[in-house]
Amino acid sequence: MTQNKLVSELASAIGPEKVLENEPMSNHTTFKTGGNADLMLLVQTETQLLSALRILKNVHIPYILIGRGSNLLVSDEGLRGVVLKLADGFDKITVNGNLVYAQAGATLRATCLSAIYAGLGGLEFAGGIPGCVGGGVAMNAGAYGGELQDVTQDVRILTPDLEIHTLDGGQMNFSYRKSMVQETGCIVLGASFLLRPDDADKAMEKFNCLNARRKDKQPLNFPSAGSTFKRPQGNYASALIDKCKLKGFTIGGAQVSEKHAGFIINIGNASSRDIYELICHVRQEVLKQTGVMLEPEVKLLGEF
Repeated sequence: MTQNKLVSELASAIGPEKVLENEPMSNHTTFKTGGNADLMLLVQTETQLLSALRILKNVHIPYILIGRGSNLLVSDEGLRGVVLKLADGFDKITVNGNLVYAQAGATLRATCLSAIYAGLGGLEFAGGIPGCVGGGVAMNAGAYGGELQDVTQDVRILTPDLEIHTLDGGQMNFSYRKSMVQETGCIVLGASFLLRPDDADKAMEKFNCLNARRKDKQPLNFPSAGSTFKRPQGNYASALIDKCKLKGFTIGGAQVSEKHAGFIINIGNASSRDIYELICHVRQEVLKQTGVMLEPEVKLLGEF
């Protein structure tokens, strides 16, 4: 199938304004880098998602799913095939008793605030994590001693066979920065979080306190993907990187943050290649000096 015909079919299925050709991925990642995607679909409903996926499966076109691009490093060469973005529009949040249900594209910040406004606590740890519920659940995002597995009641998923199921927290096989989603190719459509009644003012105070700590310790004024590396067992990536005197080390426009060694930041017009080479350099130096091989938390998309 030609691209023109594919674009026409997708436009008919989900609306022409939601089909973008040669879309710069730098507009859709928090690193602010990345080449063009051949096609990007701005999916806003489950019906649109199913319609688009049926078309792509019928013609065997590969696709990549993204949320708000907060944990991605996309190649400067761009992405072939189709990128499906679940973000604006796919972000409804509802509260029912002690349960907060959020669609995959809802930000963790908005979900946390919705809970607080409803007099519910327990999600404050996630209120400052960049990104959305779908990506957060898929990787069991966490901060300040909490992880999403701690509060996840159930998750609506779409299987590779385009069947929708609801799994409870146990069936998600959560572990550190992992879930069954990464191994099965399932898509998170939304998740319900079981929270506890709490005084809204106290919960908001905790939310603000954690975000103040984050602002004080992390380089939030530069584009980044949050923590670049996973926490090695029995240690901290930032401590190891600092020990190796890599703070401030720069390749092109990419730098190991002088404020927090666990962050690689875009200090100005960095390319994805700059960031990738800096990730590789940090891993090599930490391995050489400490014997610890750091594992990237950032997901690489495309050719590097």
